[in-house]
Amino acid sequence: MEHALQAEITLSAAPADPAALERLIPTVAEESLKRSIGTRGTGKLAHVGLTGDRLRLTLESDGPRPHQALLALIRRLSEELGRAQKVGVRSFSAPSYRVRFDLEGDLKHPLTLPLPHTLHVEGRVGTLELRDLPEEGLRDNWMDRAVTLVQEKVRRQNYEGKEQYWDLLTQSPRREMTFELDPTEGMIARQWIRSGPTKGKWFLGPTAAHLMRTMERIARTEVLEPLGFTEVVQPHHDSFDILLKTGHLEGLPGEFYYVTEPRTRDPAAWETFTDLVKITRKVPEGELAKLVSPPSAVSCYAQCPTIYWWLSGRTIAEESLPLRVFDRSAVSNRYESGGRHGLERVDEFHRIEPVYVGTPAQLLELRTKLLERYAHVFDTILELEWRTAWVTPFYMQQSGGVGVEDAQARVKGTIDFEAYLPYRGTRENSEWLEFQNLSIVGDKYTKAFTIRPQKGELWSGCSGIGLERWLTAFLAQKGLDPDGWPAKFREHAGPLPRDIRFL
Repeated sequence: MEHALQAEITLSAAPADPAALERLIPTVAEESLKRSIGTRGTGKLAHVGLTGDRLRLTLESDGPRPHQALLALIRRLSEELGRAQKVGVRSFSAPSYRVRFDLEGDLKHPLTLPLPHTLHVEGRVGTLELRDLPEEGLRDNWMDRAVTLVQEKVRRQNYEGKEQYWDLLTQSPRREMTFELDPTEGMIARQWIRSGPTKGKWFLGPTAAHLMRTMERIARTEVLEPLGFTEVVQPHHDSFDILLKTGHLEGLPGEFYYVTEPRTRDPAAWETFTDLVKITRKVPEGELAKLVSPPSAVSCYAQCPTIYWWLSGRTIAEESLPLRVFDRSAVSNRYESGGRHGLERVDEFHRIEPVYVGTPAQLLELRTKLLERYAHVFDTILELEWRTAWVTPFYMQQSGGVGVEDAQARVKGTIDFEAYLPYRGTRENSEWLEFQNLSIVGDKYTKAFTIRPQKGELWSGCSGIGLERWLTAFLAQKGLDPDGWPAKFREHAGPLPRDIRFL
């Protein structure tokens, strides 16, 4: 990479001896560049000029970022000027910060960035200039992140439209299907469920609720507890700080339900709002907007981020590894927009989230055991027709998220479990339902949340158990008549509650 940083430093006052300052700058700049760049590249002070209390300079480097040298230079400058001329540094900014870097693909259409900038691409070399960067942007490495963002967007352009990497791993025996209807429609007809009062949500009556809790009990007693998982109970709101560390806010911001809080509980502040409600029998949205704060959290999307927060900054004793916990209390919310369908693709759903943390060897062993327990449930209790596949998006392979060696060794990555849904069509030509997954993500989250072992390397993973999807897969294949359900499932379910009769 090649960098050129034009900086403007505002002093607390014009120096009494400008010549002394101009003699000082090259020495301080050389020391700062040497300290921040060292042997990793070369850097130089390309320009310096002083007008009154404004110091302008240009730092260039062919490797490490010069803004780190600028920060070191400002610290030294404050010390030297304060001691010699009683002048300090009031503020600093970058009218221009330019970097030249390699791209991993071709730019296929123009990119946008939310900062004043110019981007020029020639072949697979990009030159990005950010303009008017404030002090915060220099201290917090905005340029590094902007370059990373450009590289990511170019990668996405080169891989968009390609299907997700999918490789069949295992497949259960083919089973005879005696039911071919959409189970959601069947449950509606029997009045087991009713579409909720808001989008993408369902009210489960006694029978449907009983069946879903049966699935939950099977997952807990036949999969998790035999493998030593213990239950935790976590908050239902994920803070922005947590989601910044996991990357969810930059990856999935359009799939969250955001949480706001009242600015006050004072009834007097809410009087106009309540008066309008009483008179109009409508919600005065403009008035409401004045009375609630901007969002600061999201309603639970997945449970693992907050579990990682619980472990953050802690060292896990060797005797507690592999750590195995699960949460089943938080209701998951995900905005599906137009993609909703039936009970299997909804905005509000119930899931168990097992999270496991341990050495790489421990997690690989645990994954094998989890696969065995899931197979036990799906083959002998639910008697499903199902399969597993190794899945990795193309852009993740190319960006280093999961390398080719991982895809071949099946180390880090995700295994999807898919069930055949007869009502969708033939096995060969219809989309199967992804109703379960199992992931090992390496040290991505243990590093992000500073979760440490006593010694060695610490990895983590999770395996979301979607109860509505388990129920959909089961009923789509086995139907709604209990007489057609497998004997072992009927044992777990016990007697069904009496249906409510509506007139």
